[in-house]
Amino acid sequence: MKCLSVSQPFADLIISGKKIIELRNWNTNFRGEFLIHAPLKIRIDDVKRLKINKKFVTGAIIGKAELYDVKKYNSSKEVSNDKKLHYASRNFYSKSFGFILKNAKPLRVPIPCKGKLGFFDVELSKIKIKNKDILTDIIDEDYRYQWIGHH
Repeated sequence: MKCLSVSQPFADLIISGKKIIELRNWNTNFRGEFLIHAPLKIRIDDVKRLKINKKFVTGAIIGKAELYDVKKYNSSKEVSNDKKLHYASRNFYSKSFGFILKNAKPLRVPIPCKGKLGFFDVELSKIKIKNKDILTDIIDEDYRYQWIGHH
């Protein structure tokens, strides 16, 4: 499954459904469901600016979302108009692509994982988790989630 690293607090905002546009300076042809990875680095200035007071999970896959479209921004004014959808600070207005997301949800149990740049492939069955019951719970939860209300 594809995975994308998104710094905290933005990863949390995505999985909570508040942030529905992820700004990037590169485009992608990928569409579909992907995992959200929260890297070790936390953007402290953004935490303060957004007045978020919580402990963030880092160094782990914390949720998933679906990328269904990419918006091309042609000016910083266009980026500014979508501020309530991406939560970026002014210094990120040079980003020219907005990954439009839907169906975001957190994982019940974060999966420790190292991130990479761009979209990268992750095989959940190959991630080393000490407690195999946790991995089984994660996969079972995902399977149940897919079928609830679909029968």
